[in-house]
Amino acid sequence: MPVTRTELLDILRNGENSAVEFKRDVITPEQLAKELVAFSNFDGGMVLLGVEDDGTISGITRPKLEEWVMTTCRDKIRPAIIPFYEVLRDVEPGKDVAVVKVPTGLNVQRVWHNNRHIDYIRVGTQSREPTTDELSRLFQQRGTFRAELRPVSGATFNDLDLRRLKDYFGRVRKQDDIPADDDLAGWQTLLLNTELMAEDGVTLSAVLLFGRNPSRFLPQSGIDAAAFPGTEKDYAAVERVKLRGPLTPLMNEQAELVEAGLVEQAFDFVRRNTGTTATLEDGVRRKERPAYPPEAIREVMVNALIHRDYLLSATDIELSVYSDRVEVISPGRLPNGITTTRMRAGCRAARNQLLKDVMRDYGYLEHMGLGVPRKIVKCMLENNGTDPVLLEEDERFTVRLLAGTATN
Repeated sequence: MPVTRTELLDILRNGENSAVEFKRDVITPEQLAKELVAFSNFDGGMVLLGVEDDGTISGITRPKLEEWVMTTCRDKIRPAIIPFYEVLRDVEPGKDVAVVKVPTGLNVQRVWHNNRHIDYIRVGTQSREPTTDELSRLFQQRGTFRAELRPVSGATFNDLDLRRLKDYFGRVRKQDDIPADDDLAGWQTLLLNTELMAEDGVTLSAVLLFGRNPSRFLPQSGIDAAAFPGTEKDYAAVERVKLRGPLTPLMNEQAELVEAGLVEQAFDFVRRNTGTTATLEDGVRRKERPAYPPEAIREVMVNALIHRDYLLSATDIELSVYSDRVEVISPGRLPNGITTTRMRAGCRAARNQLLKDVMRDYGYLEHMGLGVPRKIVKCMLENNGTDPVLLEEDERFTVRLLAGTATN
């Protein structure tokens, strides 16, 4: 709502508070963005431009002030915001005051400056960077808490696999400004700018994607895989193994696999523990195919790894191969209002957006977000006429693929 002249004078008399900040209009764009972000991350508030810290009016002097304010809000704030803007003329003779007001944000707002994000919250009359706990609570309040961006306690740059980082930024992303092996400052800057590192350590995403030994810091980062001879769990498993390591593979310059990531490990486990199905083409020719289409297995495992809830630290992803089915159980409920029906329709949502983006860079995901209907449902129907079971219950999500008739 507009501010009346009387209201403005009352605000000036009462001074700055949790919802009001006085500023000259000669401040830098990042200074204005800082105050607006802090208000948006609190309960909303206003910046009065053309006012001294003590409440006296100096007046606005910047030409095209409104354009400057709106450009700042689009270029310096992520996600961009559109503030309420008005100018009160002649609050004192010849002196105007601009009101820039923002409501409580639906998202957590951040300042974008010097190629990095900076968080701010309002504490009394100050706008300051939050502590880790304060930021976590803020994300929880906005429903946008991202565990993948939190630093992992004890993990440092040296705990990341530099070979995989060079492969990702060089071969996959095709960047030509990759730091030298011994340029620690250069690597830290690059990882900060890509959110793989925070100010106080490497992030959960970095450890999961490129860690030398992710399970050292994140025991929940692997896959418990077991193959059983029948249709139920059995102590006498055909094979039982804990799959460990980073999500990403390591490739050489010819794009040949050097070391498998978790997706390849899981895929190989299913392949060696399942048979083939046989069909007759034209009533004469016998054609064999895998019991489970590779595209479906790969998509199920990728989805489980990138969408699981990594805050549930007591359990791994479960991969179970039975004589009649393959089951993958991922810890955590479906994110962001997603349902199994919406998944089948191709609805897109990510709990761990950075993991999703990086794995898409490697070609594991479709850009249109249609992996479930195109690669899981469609491929299974075409392979053996079965419809995959998608089941959410308690704090876990299960995908069940049914086998056709096996012929070893």
